[in-house]
Amino acid sequence: MKRNILITGGAGFIGNHVVRLFVNKYPDYNIVNLDKLTYAGNLANLKDIENKPNYTFIKGDIADLEDMRRVITGHKIDGIIHLAAESHVDRSIKDPFTFARTNVMGTLSLLQAAKEYWESCPEKYEGKLFYHISTDEVYGALELTNPEGIPAPFTTKASAGEHEAYGSEFFLETTKYNPHSPYSASKASSDHFVRAYHDTYGMPTLVTNCSNNYGPYQFPEKLIPLFINNIRHGKPLPVYGKGENVRDWLYVEDHARAIDLIFHSGNVAETYNIGGFNEWKNIDLIKVIIKTVDRLLGNPEGHSEHLITYVTDRLGHDMRYAIDSRKLQSELGWEPSLQFEEGIEKTVRWYLDNQDWMDNITSGAYAKYYEEMYKSI
Repeated sequence: MKRNILITGGAGFIGNHVVRLFVNKYPDYNIVNLDKLTYAGNLANLKDIENKPNYTFIKGDIADLEDMRRVITGHKIDGIIHLAAESHVDRSIKDPFTFARTNVMGTLSLLQAAKEYWESCPEKYEGKLFYHISTDEVYGALELTNPEGIPAPFTTKASAGEHEAYGSEFFLETTKYNPHSPYSASKASSDHFVRAYHDTYGMPTLVTNCSNNYGPYQFPEKLIPLFINNIRHGKPLPVYGKGENVRDWLYVEDHARAIDLIFHSGNVAETYNIGGFNEWKNIDLIKVIIKTVDRLLGNPEGHSEHLITYVTDRLGHDMRYAIDSRKLQSELGWEPSLQFEEGIEKTVRWYLDNQDWMDNITSGAYAKYYEEMYKSI
């Protein structure tokens, strides 16, 4: 079936994997990638598909309602996968207004523009979908009740039967929202607006809340690519507090597969949690990264451990996130495809093999290139 799909934030980390998957898997779909190309957006992430006949890139701001009206109407969009967001907690602490503008008002602009166009169509909302990608951070924090980890009742390829957990509680789709940072508060607000547009206007919507992603093309302010690059250059590895905070990690391509499945088969108005069944204390994860990078660089084991530098803890730092995604597993048949060891190996190899990409990011050359390119458009 011919479809016109708008993917927002498609030049970012998760977005480029979703865009690539849809462009390659669905040649009959017209895929429109809308990205503002802020610091975290990089069209070099999509060089391999930029000339595909079913792919269009538009530079735009989701908070610009008139612009969103033109894009959605002009391209006859019938499906929206909304990934565009400011997403770094530290940046939200320093500049909460930017997060409110992009994550809240940007989502509201998209919803309103889609509502107006879809209600003008003869078929109204039939065959339409607004799919909003959110985060596990909206749920707040879980307690670290067992620092050594306990077996949790998950059976998945990723956990091979038993999953090491750091507490007995997990985020469910029904967990009460309790955001603690300006970032998570802005995402929680956007989630509420999406559900409100379904309840008030009947718009077909979906929301998913995902755990931490890792993999290729992640902007190197985030932990894993930052530490890989710092180890490569012999720079300090800054660890918040004692490194005891726990996060659930999911390989980004598994997230993209989940988005594809939910977009096509998820039930309207539902929420699905997407998680890796893969909890790690930050300090333990960092030691795995050090060990893997040192081995692949030919360094002796433990060579870079002296780079670990403990720094003042982040304000309002949540102790533990842990997703229970068994609803997605039981209803739609999705589960992570990679063991974490395989995923982290692939990830480290990618960053070490793509040092030009990393150097262009850290030098700022990528942003200057696209800034000059778009001055002429």
